[in-house]
Amino acid sequence: MKTKILTYLRNTDQYLSGEQLSQQFGVSRTAVWKYMKQLKEEGYQIESVPRKGYRLIETADRITSSEILSQNKASWIGKEIEYFESTDSTNNRIRSFAEEGRKQGLLAVAEEQTGGKGRRGRSWDSPPGTGIWMSLLLKPCIEPHKASMITILAALAMARAIEKVTDLSPKIKWPNDIVINRKKTCGILTEMSAELEEIRYIILGIGINANTESFNRDIADKATSIYLENGEKIKRAKLIAEFCMEFEQLYEEFLRCGDLHTIKEAYESYLINIGKIVKIMKNRREEIRKAIGINELGELVVEDAEGRKEIVFSGEVSVRGLYGYV
Repeated sequence: MKTKILTYLRNTDQYLSGEQLSQQFGVSRTAVWKYMKQLKEEGYQIESVPRKGYRLIETADRITSSEILSQNKASWIGKEIEYFESTDSTNNRIRSFAEEGRKQGLLAVAEEQTGGKGRRGRSWDSPPGTGIWMSLLLKPCIEPHKASMITILAALAMARAIEKVTDLSPKIKWPNDIVINRKKTCGILTEMSAELEEIRYIILGIGINANTESFNRDIADKATSIYLENGEKIKRAKLIAEFCMEFEQLYEEFLRCGDLHTIKEAYESYLINIGKIVKIMKNRREEIRKAIGINELGELVVEDAEGRKEIVFSGEVSVRGLYGYV
């Protein structure tokens, strides 16, 4: 009910009386007052004027289910949300929910992670109140070898979402890091549970440095936040809602097509590596190649000095710029 009231307030600049809200949602005026009190306690600025009613003045930077749902216009992605003030890892929470049989589209979000995960077993610093730490449950009817393509979809969806809610021009470092001004601001980690040729579920974990004000010296040269690049803090729930809408569209298109041929061009338009000389690191061996783009499976196509093309698989190599992160 609180979500419905917040959505109603958000979608008008007029005063809404307690009687109007009471009739609209079939609850008592006392219940309406209690919901308003809860929203104010969560940081929403709601003006209350006798004989006029309530009006939303300022939204809070909250990533509660009510705040996200009041803005999320997707059909099923992120329409059910589990919110945590603090948890070890949203990926762990989604894994537990998946094993309980929860439906795909379920989103877990946390203000703080104490055991955030990155690629190759690395940790992801996830302090409270600054970033977006979330995981999405998916149950696609695809072969397990196609699961890695979902990270490509997620990267494109996130780049588009950041572009919509800011004045920034994000790029993608293949396969799924979001970079702004050549520094990483978002990481995506996909985990899968499968049996033989069938996927049981996929966990799409995403960490975004949204309103982070500073970084430790050891990563400051390669990590940034939306706030540091944009100069102003964003409403994190808005970005989550935009991502859900963008990702749902791309995901459904992918399931229809079975590969990435319809989004290849769009993805490459954000690809910071394209046309650049990159360093491919595999089993402690480095190779210098030119990145050409991706194929319909999301693999990186590179070219050696003689013009011979090769395919690079994301799960087995690390790709860097010749002189740094990108």
